[in-house]
Amino acid sequence: MSTGENEGDGAAGPLAGVRVLDLSSVLMGPAATRTLGDFGADVILVESAAGDRNRSMGSGPVDGFSGVSLNLLRNKRSISLDLKHERGRQAFLDIVATCDVMITNLRPGPLRRLRLHYEAVQEVRPDIVFCRAHGYPSASEQADAPAYDDIIQSASGIGDLFRRMGAEPMLLPSLVADKFCGLTIANSVTAALYHRAQTGRGQCIEIPMIDVMRAFVLAEHGAGAISEPPVASAGYARILTPERKPQRTADGWINILPYDQEHYVALFEAGGRHDLAADERFATPIERVTHSDSLYRDVASVLGQRTTAEWLELCEENGIPATEAATLDELVSQLPIDEHPVAGPYRVIPPPEQFSETPPSVRRAAPKIGEHGRQVLSEIGYDAAAIDGLISDGVLTTP
Repeated sequence: MSTGENEGDGAAGPLAGVRVLDLSSVLMGPAATRTLGDFGADVILVESAAGDRNRSMGSGPVDGFSGVSLNLLRNKRSISLDLKHERGRQAFLDIVATCDVMITNLRPGPLRRLRLHYEAVQEVRPDIVFCRAHGYPSASEQADAPAYDDIIQSASGIGDLFRRMGAEPMLLPSLVADKFCGLTIANSVTAALYHRAQTGRGQCIEIPMIDVMRAFVLAEHGAGAISEPPVASAGYARILTPERKPQRTADGWINILPYDQEHYVALFEAGGRHDLAADERFATPIERVTHSDSLYRDVASVLGQRTTAEWLELCEENGIPATEAATLDELVSQLPIDEHPVAGPYRVIPPPEQFSETPPSVRRAAPKIGEHGRQVLSEIGYDAAAIDGLISDGVLTTP
């Protein structure tokens, strides 16, 4: 798997031929455009002279390339424009005219002040698929309120899940809102491209993070409160027990999830708890959910008698879902190593999707800030003198 620049356009994915203009930052938007880039789209990333914030998210081998950005910015070309300068804005719109998609996570207010809102972009590319993603709906009073993953996790009830487990409200130790909203952006853009292929018409897509994550959380945790009137309180009992966690074995950690009655029988028999083999708490699905807390505890109590390998063997024989609990370091060590032209060796997070005809690929390494500015502007008709003028006036930044 080579990601050197000379490999740039080697493999074609399902979105080969689609050009995406990426005016997004941090993680949500860049995660969406990374997916589209993996799928073969030509992604043009517009950055400030300082670069995207994800370039400094955590440590990295060299300045401008954090461990996060090495994978998040792959399959993209970077151009650095001052969009507050009229000539920078015009260069941006000239690029828009050649693009199929524009994605941004600028809030409605800043986007309109830059005059890069949907109506302005549509003037130069009428059939554009324009996607804006921000914290709250543009029609709400909070339209221009800043929102990051932490804020949206709390606003969508994730903190309350911990409270219902008997702990203080907390946040998941992962940027789950950014990442799930990024997937929602990629899904929505792909659907809109299909619609355009059928009708010839583009459209404006809005992805409010709060609405996406509310739907995400309530998919199972709406539970009995979804009925009107409610038949029970919100929250899915099996998920909310603090006993739902990896379990200790004689030599490590495992996660065993007995899902059916015979699973519990096999585990309790193997653990010497013959008194529990006919327990009514796991006789029916509703009983298993109702008594999740005590059943998880009883399962955990017998697992210390055997090693992880022994339990995994027993689970395989009985069709019980189980896995050894992995560490983050173990997961990283399993990734393939590639050579970045600037940052050197790094671990590649491969595209997880598998296509039989048009597989996603890593074709291009994460770019330096503004690395492709000359190339992108040349492609749309700017001559060398015009590009040099933008650089000398501070409108275009190149390495």
